[in-house]
Amino acid sequence: MRKLEIGYHASHEQLAPSTLLRHVRHAEQAGFAAAMCSDHFHPWGEAQGHSGFTWAWLGAALQATSLSFGTVCAPGYRYHPAVIAQAAATLAEMYPGRFWISVGSGEALNEHITGEKWPDHAERTARLEECAEVIRALWRGETVTHRGRVVVEGAKLYTRPAAPPLLLGAAISPATAERVGRWADGLITVSQGKDQLREVVRRFREGGGEGKPMILQTKIAYDADEGAALREAHAQWRTNVLPPRLLASLVMPEHFDAAASFVRPEDVAAQVRVSADVQQHAAWLREDAELGFDTIYVHNVTLNQRAFIEVFGERVLPALTR
Repeated sequence: MRKLEIGYHASHEQLAPSTLLRHVRHAEQAGFAAAMCSDHFHPWGEAQGHSGFTWAWLGAALQATSLSFGTVCAPGYRYHPAVIAQAAATLAEMYPGRFWISVGSGEALNEHITGEKWPDHAERTARLEECAEVIRALWRGETVTHRGRVVVEGAKLYTRPAAPPLLLGAAISPATAERVGRWADGLITVSQGKDQLREVVRRFREGGGEGKPMILQTKIAYDADEGAALREAHAQWRTNVLPPRLLASLVMPEHFDAAASFVRPEDVAAQVRVSADVQQHAAWLREDAELGFDTIYVHNVTLNQRAFIEVFGERVLPALTR
């Protein structure tokens, strides 16, 4: 029988890096089997108020725990793919088998800072796949010169792991998931309607992903007081219930705040799993697992991380991983 892993998501947009480091150590002690983190230059809104540098933090987190870690980034804009290849290779060499990386088409919120024109989705997808090819070639030890949507001149990685890390593809839509199935080592996606999520899985497998690992990041809001959970979810995460194309196109945190000014608590509850009932959370996670996901990273969007970690460690994780 396939073993399900439940992981902890560390949100750099919401908490300081030092605080997140304490939380991942706590999550490991509580029984979470893995961890992942976001990779942002800006938060989604001014109220979140943080945005630590993921690649510095990952080295500290891998050293401070025995968990596996991963992150999702967008090479080709603020990050050159050769730099991402080097960063990932270094972490994988130091911590064999404990680091994975996923690449996606990105959001203007983070990538506009270099001043480059933000392209449409089709162009971003093409650049993403080109960057993935560059990263793989560098991991193979090749000297890479490439002139396309990105330019690489005589790059070679001299420090490489014995085995390269998994290079996953990030997808939200079924069409993107199908493309990801062709070139990625696996899929990472986010929680959404069950029918839509089932279609993402189906298209990924049909596109070439059959048998490859699948990861889900799910958004929840847990508090012993359900009203408090909903209020916190609305305060912290209402900017993220906007349509995906808008999420990818807005430039600054204050733009997200303005666009989400009419988002109501019930709108957030339609996309974030809000409940004080831990058995309900466990049931939701079982439904996700039934779709075929190997690892589910739980992102509690409230700031009460300590209580969430302790309660899930005591009452949810044992029931799911038996």
